[in-house]
Amino acid sequence: MALASRGLWLCDAGVVAIRLAIFASGAGTTAQAVIDACAARRIDGEVVLIVANNAGAAVLERAAAAAIPWRHLSATTDPDPRALEQAMLDALRDARATHVLLAGYMKKLGPRVTAAYAGRIYNTHPALLPDYGGRGMYGDRVHAAVLADGRTRSGATVHLVTDEYDAGPIVAAVEVPVLAGDDVASLGERVRAAERELVVEVLVALGGG
Repeated sequence: MALASRGLWLCDAGVVAIRLAIFASGAGTTAQAVIDACAARRIDGEVVLIVANNAGAAVLERAAAAAIPWRHLSATTDPDPRALEQAMLDALRDARATHVLLAGYMKKLGPRVTAAYAGRIYNTHPALLPDYGGRGMYGDRVHAAVLADGRTRSGATVHLVTDEYDAGPIVAAVEVPVLAGDDVASLGERVRAAERELVVEVLVALGGG
């Protein structure tokens, strides 16, 4: 699928039935965009689970408001990394999740989880990978680095998750111009808006839309 007029490109993701688990750490605006797109039938699927590593994350309030099952799973609930991985796998199994979306999730998944859902875990990153990816590159840090380098464009990327940070195959990307006078806040706002729509577009295509 090509959407060049919007500066977006998307590979052929195939057609599958989606039962989506979303992992997030904070406000959950991307999760909300996906929830809304499912409710509007743009996405042929449903969000069946939301997992947060922060018990106070606003994304859990969004889950409750939408009557979506949620779990707080972290080193607080399961200090042993293997026990935490098992808790995640159990939650995904119980929800019968077919796919996982990392939407502002600030922790690295363990190898048992990535192996169990190989090729079915998607991450959204606020830059045009492979630039500005890797350990420590997230959120406003990315936008600050783009501005410091004097780049004229940024964007967002959706990629498959592997055991290395931001290194999995790229599924889709959208460009966002860096405008004269941009600061971290203004650039970040535009990138996040494009990122939310990009994720929805990927899931629409994944569901055969």
